[in-house]
Amino acid sequence: MRIKNFIAVLLVFCSLTEANAQQKKYVVRTVAFYNFENLFDTINNPNFDEEWTPKGLQRWTSVKYKQKLENLSTVLMQIGVNDKQKEGPTFIGGSEIENRNVLEDLVKHPNILKEDYGIVHFDSPDKRGIDVALLYKKKYFKPTSFINIPLIIYRGNGTEKEKETEEDKIDKDKIEIANDHRVYTRDILLVTGFLDGEEINILVNHWPSRSGGEKKSSPFREAAGRLARKTMDSIYKINPKAKIILMGDLNDGTYNKSVKVGIGAKLKKSEVQQFGVFNPFEQMFKDGNSTLFYRDSGDIFDQIMVSETLIKEDRSTYQYWKAGIYNKPFMIEKFGRYAGYPLRHSENEIGYSDHFPVYIYLVKEVK
Repeated sequence: MRIKNFIAVLLVFCSLTEANAQQKKYVVRTVAFYNFENLFDTINNPNFDEEWTPKGLQRWTSVKYKQKLENLSTVLMQIGVNDKQKEGPTFIGGSEIENRNVLEDLVKHPNILKEDYGIVHFDSPDKRGIDVALLYKKKYFKPTSFINIPLIIYRGNGTEKEKETEEDKIDKDKIEIANDHRVYTRDILLVTGFLDGEEINILVNHWPSRSGGEKKSSPFREAAGRLARKTMDSIYKINPKAKIILMGDLNDGTYNKSVKVGIGAKLKKSEVQQFGVFNPFEQMFKDGNSTLFYRDSGDIFDQIMVSETLIKEDRSTYQYWKAGIYNKPFMIEKFGRYAGYPLRHSENEIGYSDHFPVYIYLVKEVK
């Protein structure tokens, strides 16, 4: 009899516990990054964009440009959407963007317009004329500051070097006169603001490419990793409890020195110390996932990492929940040599991108 009573009490306790758990409510915000792959308009500007004009190599017409915007906007509004998250990303970091005008066209597209995205963008000195940017939903996020942080690196005499400077800007004319072989690449974008009243810092990156070979170009990305880490440390000096999200197309994998040493990213949450960084995409790569392919080999160059302050168990404030790669069938090449690759632009078709977008969820308990 006592056993029966004990079981009955236990069942009641379990049902109450489950009911209490079910009563908990959470708000979820999606943070996404997508390499837009050559989001150029058709206007010939003095920024090395001749290829992306009606008379250029790509024969880039207004019809093609509008289709590109249609395709990108379709993807963006679906990233992270599921049964528990009904709306598109609160934040969208982007790369390979020609200028602010193309972003204005994108956020005004009918697929996106009602979401009312704000734009943070700076022109970079990149030799291809491409930049990074951050789109954000104005109803959730209020930016308080933003800055572009230049990556100043040089090539000379067969070796690469990184110039140490305390200045955020440099005089391009003086560099050209000095002929010190600067490698012009994308700036890092730092945006700080309040997400539903909670301060968040976001770094958007597009690190130097592997042009010339992975090994030869690796020092450039290692310099980018150190700069990103230095930027994070500067934030921590102001606020040791700062929440930081680092995202971007790093042109390196989760295992490369630029990520593991430069940033100090860790595979497991348990390995992350104070001021440390957790990279959920390292395990995803180990599990065989990819965001891009080259010569039939997949890798994850597109990554989103979070600071130690975003992996706490206490969810009374925003915390990291989980990560994903958005790679639905309509975004994938189905036939031919590149079957299984991201469906990108070609002579016969305006695709989406040569990368798949990535995302993470931030979650907070609502009382």
